[in-house]
Amino acid sequence: MPIPPVFIASHARSAVVPVGGAFKHLHTHEIAAPVLQGLLQRAGLTADAVDAVVLGNALGAGGNPARMLALAGQLPLHCAAYSVDTQCCAGLDAIALGASLVASGQAQVVVAGGAEAWSRAPIRAARPLQAGDSAVPYERPPFAPPPHEDPDLLLAAARYAASAGYSRAVQDRYAAASHARALASAAVMAQEIIPVAGVVQDPFPRALSQRQLDRMPVVAQTDAGMADGARCAHAVSTVAISPKADAAALVLLVSEAACRRWRVQPSAQWLGHRSQGGSPAMPLVLAFDAAQALLQRQGVPWPQLAAIELHDAFAVQGLQWQALLQDQDADASLLNRHGGGIARGHPIGASAAVALVRVLADLQATAGTSAALGLAAAAGAGGLGSAALVRQAPLLY
Repeated sequence: MPIPPVFIASHARSAVVPVGGAFKHLHTHEIAAPVLQGLLQRAGLTADAVDAVVLGNALGAGGNPARMLALAGQLPLHCAAYSVDTQCCAGLDAIALGASLVASGQAQVVVAGGAEAWSRAPIRAARPLQAGDSAVPYERPPFAPPPHEDPDLLLAAARYAASAGYSRAVQDRYAAASHARALASAAVMAQEIIPVAGVVQDPFPRALSQRQLDRMPVVAQTDAGMADGARCAHAVSTVAISPKADAAALVLLVSEAACRRWRVQPSAQWLGHRSQGGSPAMPLVLAFDAAQALLQRQGVPWPQLAAIELHDAFAVQGLQWQALLQDQDADASLLNRHGGGIARGHPIGASAAVALVRVLADLQATAGTSAALGLAAAAGAGGLGSAALVRQAPLLY
C-alpha cells in the first residue's frame, strides 16, 4: 500500500545564541516553548490539535525534554512526548520519527524538531566505584565502546583536514565566507526566527578580516609524524569550528486529513529521510553518505536540488561537500547560501533541525513550481549521518 503523504504546515526557530549569551538563564523548554506557540500561530492551528511532540536533545542528561516542552507550550495533557538523542543528528532524526507517526496514522499533527540549552546543561560525573571515593566529572560520554576508536571530534577534524589537504588558511576562508553570507542575509533569516528573550536575529555572525583570521588560536592539529610546519598548515582554528550555542527549531507535521479538516495549506511535503552509521573514527563525513543514499533511494539527482543545508560543525565538512557537489555536477553555491552552522553556532540537539528550517525557508522564498526540492543533513558523534528531503507542497484545495 502507498504511504500516506506527510506535509509541513509551518516551520520556525529561535535565534542561535552562543553559550553564556542572552539565553544563559533559560532551560530547554523555555527556549522552545515560544517557538512552538509561534509555529502553531503561523499554521493557524490551536494547541488542542497537536497529538505528539518529538524533540531532539543531547545535553539534557535524561528526563524527557519533549514532555517538558509539551507542558510548557500548553499543549493538551494527553499529548504524547518522545525525546531523541542522536547527538548532532537529533533534531532531524526527531522530525523523521514525527513524520513516521503521521505516515503510520498514529498521529495527525506532530510538533517535531530539536532544542538545546547548552548554557544550562548539567555538570556530569560518574558515580564512584568504591565507598569513600569521589565522583569523577566528565565533559562528554563515550560515543563508541572499545575496540572502536572514539576520538575527540576536534582531533577528527584535524585528521580529516590533513588527509584531504585542507590547510588552515582554506578552512579559515571558508568560515569567513560563511559569516559574510550570514551577515548579508540577516533580514532574510529574521522571517524564520521567533523572538525569544528579545533576540530576533543570530548574534554570532561577524565580519572577519585576514588579520583576525591569522590571530585565531589553534584548537586541534595532528601529530602523525609530520613536521611542525605541516601540522600547523593543516591545523584547525577556533573560527573553523561551530561554537557552542543555545537554540530551538521546530516544524509542524500534518496529515492530508488534518490539512483538510483545519483548512491548512502546507508549505512543504516531507519526502524521505535516511539515517545511517559509519566509522566512529571519522563521523564528520557521514552527512554526505546519508544524503547520497537518500537521494539514490528517492531517485533524485543532486542537480535537481534548489536548497541544500548542511550543519557544518567544522569547516572541513563544508569543504568536503563543496568538492563532492562539484563532482555531482550540482551547484555548490546552493550549500548554506545564507551561512551555516560555522557562522551561527552549534546547539547540538537543535542544529540539524535548524538546517531543515533553513531549507524550508529557502524553498518558501523560491519562486517556481511545487517541484522545488530541498535537502538538509548533519553528522553526529559516534559515526552517524542523517539527511532529509522535502519539496514545496502542492495545492491541496
